[in-house]
Amino acid sequence: MSKNWIPLRQHEGTASRQAHVRLPEGTYEREISKEGFFGPSAQFHHKHKPTDWVAFEGPIRPRAFDLGKLATDRNTPWGAQPVMSNAHMQMRIWRLDGAMKDLARNGDGDELLFIHAGEGALFCDYGHLEYREGDYLMIPRGTMWRLEPRTSTVCLMIEATNDSYRLPEKGLVGRHAIFDPAMLDTPVIDDAFRAQQDERTWKVSVKRRSAQSTVTYPFNPLDAVGWHGDLSVVRINWRDIRPLMSHRFHLPPSAHSTFVANRFVVCTFVPRPLESDPEALRLPFFHSNDDYEEAIFYHKGSFFSRDNIHPGMLTLHPTGFTHGPHPKAFNAATKPVSGGGKTETDEVAVMVDTRDAVDVAAMPAGVEFEGYVKSWQPPEMKQAAE
Repeated sequence: MSKNWIPLRQHEGTASRQAHVRLPEGTYEREISKEGFFGPSAQFHHKHKPTDWVAFEGPIRPRAFDLGKLATDRNTPWGAQPVMSNAHMQMRIWRLDGAMKDLARNGDGDELLFIHAGEGALFCDYGHLEYREGDYLMIPRGTMWRLEPRTSTVCLMIEATNDSYRLPEKGLVGRHAIFDPAMLDTPVIDDAFRAQQDERTWKVSVKRRSAQSTVTYPFNPLDAVGWHGDLSVVRINWRDIRPLMSHRFHLPPSAHSTFVANRFVVCTFVPRPLESDPEALRLPFFHSNDDYEEAIFYHKGSFFSRDNIHPGMLTLHPTGFTHGPHPKAFNAATKPVSGGGKTETDEVAVMVDTRDAVDVAAMPAGVEFEGYVKSWQPPEMKQAAE
Protein backbone atom coordinates (compact mmCIF):
# COMPACT_ATOMS: atom_id res chain seq x y z
CA MET A 1 0.00 0.00 0.00
CA SER A 2 1.39 3.40 -0.92
CA LYS A 3 1.91 5.88 1.91
CA ASN A 4 0.00 9.14 1.73
CA TRP A 5 1.88 11.07 4.40
CA ILE A 6 0.21 14.09 6.04
CA PRO A 7 1.57 17.06 4.03
CA LEU A 8 3.31 19.47 6.39
CA ARG A 9 6.25 21.87 6.25
CA GLN A 10 6.11 23.77 9.50
CA HIS A 11 8.54 26.24 11.09
CA GLU A 12 8.36 27.16 14.77
CA GLY A 13 10.59 29.26 17.01
CA THR A 14 14.33 29.57 16.39
CA ALA A 15 15.18 27.06 13.71
CA SER A 16 17.25 26.76 10.56
CA ARG A 17 15.42 26.85 7.25
CA GLN A 18 17.21 23.79 5.85
CA ALA A 19 18.02 20.57 7.70
CA HIS A 20 21.66 20.10 8.78
CA VAL A 21 22.69 23.56 7.55
CA ARG A 22 23.12 26.94 9.34
CA LEU A 23 22.22 25.70 12.81
CA PRO A 24 21.28 28.56 15.15
CA GLU A 25 24.30 29.48 17.23
CA GLY A 26 24.60 27.53 20.45
CA THR A 27 22.11 24.83 19.42
CA TYR A 28 22.32 21.12 18.66
CA GLU A 29 20.16 19.57 15.98
CA ARG A 30 18.16 16.38 16.54
CA GLU A 31 16.15 14.66 13.83
CA ILE A 32 13.19 12.31 14.08
CA SER A 33 11.97 10.69 10.90
CA LYS A 34 9.86 7.97 9.35
CA GLU A 35 11.15 5.08 7.24
CA GLY A 36 14.74 5.53 8.38
CA PHE A 37 15.50 8.88 6.65
CA PHE A 38 13.27 8.13 3.63
CA GLY A 39 10.00 9.52 4.99
CA PRO A 40 8.80 12.72 6.67
CA SER A 41 11.14 14.22 9.27
CA ALA A 42 11.43 17.01 11.80
CA GLN A 43 14.61 18.73 13.00
CA PHE A 44 14.70 20.15 16.53
CA HIS A 45 17.24 22.66 17.82
CA HIS A 46 18.19 22.09 21.45
CA LYS A 47 20.17 24.07 23.98
CA HIS A 48 21.86 20.86 25.16
CA LYS A 49 23.16 17.78 23.37
CA PRO A 50 20.40 15.12 23.35
CA THR A 51 22.98 12.57 24.56
CA ASP A 52 24.09 14.44 27.70
CA TRP A 53 22.29 12.06 30.03
CA VAL A 54 23.50 11.29 33.56
CA ALA A 55 21.85 7.86 33.76
CA PHE A 56 20.35 5.38 31.30
CA GLU A 57 18.45 2.25 32.33
CA GLY A 58 16.24 -0.22 30.53
CA PRO A 59 16.28 -2.48 27.47
CA ILE A 60 16.85 0.25 24.86
CA ARG A 61 20.26 1.23 26.24
CA PRO A 62 22.98 1.27 23.57
CA ARG A 63 25.30 -1.74 23.61
CA ALA A 64 28.73 -2.62 22.23
CA PHE A 65 30.39 -5.99 21.74
CA ASP A 66 33.94 -7.07 20.94
CA LEU A 67 33.25 -9.77 18.35
CA GLY A 68 36.96 -10.50 18.12
CA LYS A 69 36.59 -12.21 21.49
CA LEU A 70 33.64 -14.19 20.18
CA ALA A 71 34.92 -15.59 16.88
CA THR A 72 36.16 -19.16 17.32
CA ASP A 73 37.34 -21.63 14.69
CA ARG A 74 34.40 -23.67 13.42
CA ASN A 75 34.63 -25.83 10.31
CA THR A 76 31.02 -25.22 9.37
CA PRO A 77 29.22 -21.86 9.09
CA TRP A 78 26.26 -23.34 10.93
CA GLY A 79 28.47 -23.62 14.01
CA ALA A 80 29.36 -19.92 13.91
CA GLN A 81 28.63 -17.87 17.02
CA PRO A 82 25.22 -16.13 16.82
CA VAL A 83 25.32 -12.37 17.46
CA MET A 84 21.74 -11.15 16.97
CA SER A 85 18.62 -12.08 15.06
CA ASN A 86 14.96 -11.49 14.36
CA ALA A 87 12.42 -13.18 12.10
CA HIS A 88 13.98 -11.59 8.99
CA MET A 89 17.71 -11.49 9.72
CA GLN A 90 20.35 -13.61 11.43
CA MET A 91 23.85 -12.34 12.18
CA ARG A 92 26.82 -14.51 13.16
CA ILE A 93 30.58 -14.10 13.52
CA TRP A 94 32.66 -16.94 12.08
CA ARG A 95 36.33 -17.84 12.10
CA LEU A 96 37.67 -20.54 9.80
CA ASP A 97 41.32 -21.57 10.09
CA GLY A 98 41.38 -24.44 7.58
CA ALA A 99 39.47 -25.74 4.55
CA MET A 100 35.85 -26.72 5.15
CA LYS A 101 35.54 -30.51 5.20
CA ASP A 102 31.91 -30.48 4.02
CA LEU A 103 29.78 -28.32 1.77
CA ALA A 104 27.19 -25.92 3.20
CA ARG A 105 23.79 -24.98 1.84
CA ASN A 106 21.40 -22.44 3.35
CA GLY A 107 17.74 -23.26 2.81
CA ASP A 108 16.57 -20.33 4.97
CA GLY A 109 17.66 -17.36 2.86
CA ASP A 110 20.43 -15.57 0.99
CA GLU A 111 23.71 -15.35 2.90
CA LEU A 112 26.02 -12.31 2.90
CA LEU A 113 29.58 -12.81 4.10
CA PHE A 114 31.71 -9.78 4.88
CA ILE A 115 35.35 -10.84 5.06
CA HIS A 116 36.83 -9.04 8.06
CA ALA A 117 40.18 -10.85 7.83
CA GLY A 118 41.86 -13.48 5.70
CA GLU A 119 42.01 -14.61 2.10
CA GLY A 120 41.37 -17.80 0.18
CA ALA A 121 39.03 -19.47 -2.29
CA LEU A 122 35.27 -19.98 -2.47
CA PHE A 123 34.07 -23.05 -4.36
CA CYS A 124 30.36 -23.25 -5.12
CA ASP A 125 27.79 -24.46 -7.66
CA TYR A 126 28.85 -21.62 -9.97
CA GLY A 127 32.59 -22.26 -9.90
CA HIS A 128 35.64 -20.82 -8.18
CA LEU A 129 36.03 -17.28 -6.76
CA GLU A 130 38.95 -15.83 -4.81
CA TYR A 131 38.24 -13.71 -1.74
CA ARG A 132 40.24 -11.30 0.43
CA GLU A 133 39.81 -8.94 3.36
CA GLY A 134 37.09 -6.37 2.71
CA ASP A 135 35.06 -8.50 0.29
CA TYR A 136 31.33 -9.01 0.40
CA LEU A 137 30.32 -12.47 -0.85
CA MET A 138 26.59 -12.72 -1.58
CA ILE A 139 25.52 -16.36 -1.76
CA PRO A 140 21.97 -17.01 -3.06
CA ARG A 141 19.70 -19.27 -1.08
CA GLY A 142 20.11 -22.94 -2.00
CA THR A 143 23.70 -22.61 -3.27
CA MET A 144 26.17 -25.32 -2.26
CA TRP A 145 29.52 -23.83 -1.23
CA ARG A 146 32.67 -24.12 0.82
CA LEU A 147 35.63 -21.92 1.76
CA GLU A 148 39.28 -22.91 1.49
CA PRO A 149 41.29 -20.27 3.38
CA ARG A 150 44.95 -19.57 2.71
CA THR A 151 45.05 -17.50 5.91
CA SER A 152 42.74 -17.65 8.91
CA THR A 153 39.45 -16.09 7.85
CA VAL A 154 37.00 -14.12 10.00
CA CYS A 155 33.71 -13.05 8.50
CA LEU A 156 30.48 -11.41 9.56
CA MET A 157 27.56 -13.50 8.29
CA ILE A 158 24.25 -11.73 7.61
CA GLU A 159 21.37 -13.96 6.53
CA ALA A 160 18.31 -12.51 4.79
CA THR A 161 15.92 -15.03 6.34
CA ASN A 162 13.26 -16.20 3.87
CA ASP A 163 14.34 -13.30 1.66
CA SER A 164 16.75 -12.21 -1.07
CA TYR A 165 19.40 -9.52 -1.42
CA ARG A 166 19.00 -6.82 -4.05
CA LEU A 167 20.78 -3.61 -4.96
CA PRO A 168 19.31 -0.33 -3.67
CA GLU A 169 17.36 2.03 -5.88
CA LYS A 170 19.82 4.68 -7.07
CA GLY A 171 17.31 7.21 -8.35
CA LEU A 172 18.67 10.52 -9.62
CA VAL A 173 22.32 9.50 -9.31
CA GLY A 174 21.94 6.70 -11.87
CA ARG A 175 22.73 2.99 -11.99
CA HIS A 176 26.51 3.43 -11.95
CA ALA A 177 26.56 5.35 -8.66
CA ILE A 178 28.09 4.05 -5.45
CA PHE A 179 29.43 1.09 -7.40
CA ASP A 180 28.96 0.11 -11.01
CA PRO A 181 27.27 -3.32 -11.29
CA ALA A 182 30.12 -4.14 -13.69
CA MET A 183 32.32 -4.33 -10.56
CA LEU A 184 30.38 -7.36 -9.29
CA ASP A 185 32.56 -10.44 -9.84
CA THR A 186 31.10 -13.92 -10.33
CA PRO A 187 32.69 -17.37 -9.99
CA VAL A 188 34.40 -19.03 -12.95
CA ILE A 189 34.71 -22.65 -14.03
CA ASP A 190 38.50 -22.77 -14.27
CA ASP A 191 41.31 -25.24 -13.67
CA ALA A 192 41.10 -24.75 -9.89
CA PHE A 193 37.38 -25.58 -9.94
CA ARG A 194 37.84 -28.65 -12.13
CA ALA A 195 40.77 -29.83 -9.98
CA GLN A 196 38.59 -30.06 -6.87
CA GLN A 197 36.04 -32.31 -8.58
CA ASP A 198 36.69 -35.86 -7.32
CA GLU A 199 34.96 -39.17 -6.63
CA ARG A 200 35.40 -39.35 -2.88
CA THR A 201 32.54 -39.13 -0.37
CA TRP A 202 31.25 -35.59 0.26
CA LYS A 203 28.65 -34.37 2.73
CA VAL A 204 26.41 -31.32 2.33
CA SER A 205 25.18 -29.70 5.55
CA VAL A 206 21.82 -28.08 4.76
CA LYS A 207 20.34 -25.50 7.16
CA ARG A 208 16.56 -25.13 7.04
CA ARG A 209 14.47 -23.50 9.79
CA SER A 210 17.72 -23.38 11.79
CA ALA A 211 17.92 -27.19 11.85
CA GLN A 212 20.58 -29.14 9.97
CA SER A 213 20.19 -32.03 7.57
CA THR A 214 23.06 -33.92 5.94
CA VAL A 215 23.11 -35.20 2.37
CA THR A 216 25.93 -37.61 1.49
CA TYR A 217 27.26 -38.11 -2.06
CA PRO A 218 29.83 -40.63 -3.39
CA PHE A 219 31.34 -37.75 -5.41
CA ASN A 220 31.84 -34.00 -5.12
CA PRO A 221 28.49 -32.44 -6.12
CA LEU A 222 30.32 -29.27 -7.20
CA ASP A 223 30.78 -30.96 -10.57
CA ALA A 224 29.17 -28.46 -12.96
CA VAL A 225 30.80 -28.14 -16.37
CA GLY A 226 28.94 -24.93 -17.22
CA TRP A 227 25.96 -22.71 -16.39
CA HIS A 228 24.00 -19.73 -17.69
CA GLY A 229 21.38 -17.36 -16.30
CA ASP A 230 21.06 -14.18 -14.25
CA LEU A 231 21.44 -15.57 -10.70
CA SER A 232 24.85 -16.12 -9.15
CA VAL A 233 27.16 -15.67 -6.23
CA VAL A 234 28.65 -12.17 -6.48
CA ARG A 235 31.65 -10.44 -4.92
CA ILE A 236 32.30 -6.72 -4.30
CA ASN A 237 35.06 -5.19 -2.16
CA TRP A 238 34.57 -2.04 -0.10
CA ARG A 239 37.47 -0.49 -2.05
CA ASP A 240 35.25 -0.60 -5.17
CA ILE A 241 32.56 1.51 -3.50
CA ARG A 242 32.65 5.20 -4.43
CA PRO A 243 30.47 6.92 -1.84
CA LEU A 244 28.00 9.67 -2.53
CA MET A 245 29.28 12.99 -1.20
CA SER A 246 28.17 16.59 -0.88
CA HIS A 247 30.58 19.27 0.21
CA ARG A 248 27.64 21.42 1.37
CA PHE A 249 25.29 18.89 3.03
CA HIS A 250 25.80 15.91 5.32
CA LEU A 251 24.10 12.92 3.69
CA PRO A 252 22.14 10.44 5.84
CA PRO A 253 23.35 6.83 6.30
CA SER A 254 20.80 5.60 3.75
CA ALA A 255 22.93 7.21 1.02
CA HIS A 256 25.49 4.48 1.70
CA SER A 257 23.15 1.49 1.16
CA THR A 258 24.95 -1.43 -0.50
CA PHE A 259 22.46 -4.33 -0.32
CA VAL A 260 18.77 -4.31 0.60
CA ALA A 261 16.26 -6.93 1.70
CA ASN A 262 12.57 -6.47 2.47
CA ARG A 263 13.00 -5.73 6.19
CA PHE A 264 16.58 -4.48 6.52
CA VAL A 265 19.40 -2.76 4.64
CA VAL A 266 23.18 -3.21 4.64
CA CYS A 267 25.19 0.01 4.33
CA THR A 268 28.95 0.45 3.93
CA PHE A 269 30.82 3.43 5.33
CA VAL A 270 34.13 3.98 3.52
CA PRO A 271 36.69 6.84 3.59
CA ARG A 272 35.41 10.08 2.06
CA PRO A 273 36.13 13.84 2.21
CA LEU A 274 34.32 15.75 4.93
CA GLU A 275 31.93 18.55 4.11
CA SER A 276 33.90 21.73 3.41
CA ASP A 277 31.07 24.29 3.55
CA PRO A 278 31.43 26.08 6.93
CA GLU A 279 27.63 26.25 7.28
CA ALA A 280 27.10 22.49 6.88
CA LEU A 281 27.29 19.78 9.52
CA ARG A 282 30.46 17.70 9.15
CA LEU A 283 29.38 14.71 11.21
CA PRO A 284 26.33 12.47 11.79
CA PHE A 285 23.49 14.51 13.28
CA PHE A 286 21.75 13.52 16.50
CA HIS A 287 18.74 11.39 15.61
CA SER A 288 16.25 8.90 16.99
CA ASN A 289 15.96 5.33 15.74
CA ASP A 290 12.19 5.32 15.69
CA ASP A 291 11.63 2.83 12.86
CA TYR A 292 14.88 0.84 12.67
CA GLU A 293 17.38 -0.93 14.92
CA GLU A 294 20.93 0.07 14.03
CA ALA A 295 23.89 -2.32 14.28
CA ILE A 296 27.35 -1.26 13.08
CA PHE A 297 30.34 -3.59 12.65
CA TYR A 298 33.67 -1.74 12.67
CA HIS A 299 36.11 -3.20 10.14
CA LYS A 300 39.11 -0.88 10.08
CA GLY A 301 40.28 2.71 10.52
CA SER A 302 39.58 5.49 13.01
CA PHE A 303 35.84 5.54 13.54
CA PHE A 304 34.49 8.98 12.90
CA SER A 305 31.57 9.27 15.32
CA ARG A 306 32.52 6.66 17.95
CA ASP A 307 34.89 6.64 20.90
CA ASN A 308 36.57 3.64 22.58
CA ILE A 309 35.67 1.47 19.58
CA HIS A 310 38.24 -0.62 17.72
CA PRO A 311 38.13 -2.93 14.66
CA GLY A 312 36.13 -6.10 15.22
CA MET A 313 33.61 -4.46 17.55
CA LEU A 314 29.88 -4.10 16.94
CA THR A 315 27.50 -1.53 18.40
CA LEU A 316 23.74 -1.83 18.70
CA HIS A 317 21.46 1.22 18.94
CA PRO A 318 17.92 -0.04 19.60
CA THR A 319 14.71 1.54 18.39
CA GLY A 320 13.64 4.48 20.55
CA PHE A 321 17.19 5.54 21.45
CA THR A 322 18.38 9.03 20.51
CA HIS A 323 22.07 9.04 19.63
CA GLY A 324 24.77 10.77 17.64
CA PRO A 325 28.51 11.40 17.72
CA HIS A 326 30.51 10.97 20.89
CA PRO A 327 31.87 14.18 22.51
CA LYS A 328 35.45 13.64 21.34
CA ALA A 329 34.29 13.03 17.75
CA PHE A 330 31.93 16.01 17.92
CA ASN A 331 34.74 18.33 19.00
CA ALA A 332 37.11 16.98 16.32
CA ALA A 333 34.54 17.37 13.53
CA THR A 334 33.50 20.89 14.51
CA LYS A 335 37.10 22.08 14.70
CA PRO A 336 37.83 24.24 11.63
CA VAL A 337 40.20 22.87 9.01
CA SER A 338 42.34 26.00 9.40
CA GLY A 339 42.82 25.02 13.03
CA GLY A 340 43.92 21.48 12.26
CA GLY A 341 40.49 19.88 11.91
CA LYS A 342 40.00 16.70 9.90
CA THR A 343 39.39 16.92 6.16
CA GLU A 344 38.29 13.34 5.53
CA THR A 345 37.04 10.23 7.30
CA ASP A 346 39.22 7.18 7.89
CA GLU A 347 36.84 4.34 8.57
CA VAL A 348 35.35 1.22 7.06
CA ALA A 349 32.21 -0.11 8.73
CA VAL A 350 29.19 -2.26 7.87
CA MET A 351 25.81 -1.08 9.14
CA VAL A 352 22.71 -3.28 9.32
CA ASP A 353 19.47 -1.32 9.83
CA THR A 354 16.56 -3.64 10.62
CA ARG A 355 12.90 -2.68 10.63
CA ASP A 356 12.22 -5.23 13.37
CA ALA A 357 13.69 -5.44 16.86
CA VAL A 358 16.59 -7.86 17.29
CA ASP A 359 17.34 -10.36 20.02
CA VAL A 360 20.96 -10.39 21.16
CA ALA A 361 22.47 -13.84 21.58
CA ALA A 362 23.89 -15.04 24.89
CA MET A 363 27.60 -14.21 24.99
CA PRO A 364 30.51 -15.07 27.29
CA ALA A 365 31.58 -12.59 29.94
CA GLY A 366 33.95 -9.93 28.67
CA VAL A 367 32.50 -9.70 25.16
CA GLU A 368 30.17 -6.77 25.94
CA PHE A 369 31.61 -3.33 26.67
CA GLU A 370 29.38 -2.46 29.63
CA GLY A 371 30.53 1.17 29.78
CA TYR A 372 29.39 2.02 26.25
CA VAL A 373 26.22 3.79 27.42
CA LYS A 374 28.37 6.24 29.40
CA SER A 375 30.69 7.05 26.50
CA TRP A 376 28.47 9.98 25.37
CA GLN A 377 28.89 11.79 28.67
CA PRO A 378 31.22 14.81 28.47
CA PRO A 379 34.30 14.62 30.72
CA GLU A 380 32.85 16.97 33.37
CA MET A 381 29.73 14.76 33.74
CA LYS A 382 31.84 11.60 34.02
CA GLN A 383 33.90 13.21 36.78
CA ALA A 384 30.77 14.34 38.62
CA ALA A 385 29.29 10.83 38.37
CA GLU A 386 32.47 9.35 39.82
